[in-house]
Amino acid sequence: MGFNPLGCFHCFIDSFNDYFPGKEKKERNQTLMDGKVQGINGVSAETPIPLITPYKLGKFQLSHRVVLAPLTRLRSRNNVPQPHAILYYSQRTSKGGLLIAEGTGVSDTAQGYPDTPGIWTKEQVEAWKPIVDAVHAKGGIFFCQIAHVGRVSNTDFQPNGQAPISCTDKPLTSNGIDVDQFSPPRRLTTDEIPQVVKDFRLAARNAIEAGFDGVEIHGAHGYLLDQFMKDQVNDRTDKYGGSLENRCRFALEVVEAVVDEIGADKVGIKLSPYDAYGEAGDSNPKALGLYMAESLNKYGLLYCHMVEPRMKTLGEKCECAHSLLPMRKAFNGTFLVAGGYDREDGNNAVAENRADLVVYGRWFLANPDLPKRFGLNAPLNKYNRETFYTPDPVVGYTDYPFLEDTE
Repeated sequence: MGFNPLGCFHCFIDSFNDYFPGKEKKERNQTLMDGKVQGINGVSAETPIPLITPYKLGKFQLSHRVVLAPLTRLRSRNNVPQPHAILYYSQRTSKGGLLIAEGTGVSDTAQGYPDTPGIWTKEQVEAWKPIVDAVHAKGGIFFCQIAHVGRVSNTDFQPNGQAPISCTDKPLTSNGIDVDQFSPPRRLTTDEIPQVVKDFRLAARNAIEAGFDGVEIHGAHGYLLDQFMKDQVNDRTDKYGGSLENRCRFALEVVEAVVDEIGADKVGIKLSPYDAYGEAGDSNPKALGLYMAESLNKYGLLYCHMVEPRMKTLGEKCECAHSLLPMRKAFNGTFLVAGGYDREDGNNAVAENRADLVVYGRWFLANPDLPKRFGLNAPLNKYNRETFYTPDPVVGYTDYPFLEDTE
């Protein structure tokens, strides 16, 4: 859940002038100038670095625009986050930096992988508290990604060995990520859907109780909300199937419930209209992305986190004529982008106003001080894919060196 890798100053400033007339342009330019002198953890940049400029995310003042992606790490036990996660998230915290926690199950039916955390029990909430406290102690802003995998599961992960739930009873043959065996899902009845919406509501409440600053609703990568939205999967004939509006109804009901529970200023959502993870593709992804971006506006969501069209499959960038720019323009809140970004791509995305914040997965995993390295244009540690999902509480988890350890 939540897999993500992801010239001159005056030319850089000029790229904003079409977007920001008058006073607004002046303020934007000053923000970019701030990036020239403001650094991360004491680093001062000689030249303007778009990623290392401050940003106001609702009530949160960010010192830079480099966001930790929600990364599944499979290091929890019995769906309870463990103490070693304290160090992992703390290492990746900078003052004024935004972190999004790994995909966290909303209920006992939400799991599809071993050793992923949840947030539906009191024990889980209590286990998250010291992790959140560690991030806050270093001045970070921490959101919890609340998720349900739907049919990307099997009976071993389900209560009482029951079938996974989905919008459909069509089985999944491959999710494009691993070789897990998937059990045929059970199609939710119309009357059962409100209970799943309630699960997301309660998970959001629990996240705030655990101390998180907000939640990100996982509506991407072929998981439950995405299964409802995508016409390759959704074959329903009730009010949750058929038309684009009907297919998005469940996701928007979840949004409404979570906003009602904790407030729109604490809610983001992740969407991937273009990808086909979990055999969840759509015949018109641009229309889907635009419809969701426009629909989210009426709820006043804090942010929309969207995956680039070039990431059709996991970890594989492809040349793509499609762009998230229409969705970026349609959505009124903060726009986060993810999907195969490096330092140069991220700087360009901010400089060209294609995104407000850029989300990094694999590079942040391997470089706990990634914002600092980007600020200095320092070399990056290489990530080791073989340890992404191993259960070891240190190796491939908290043992990647900081910049000062490599000098």
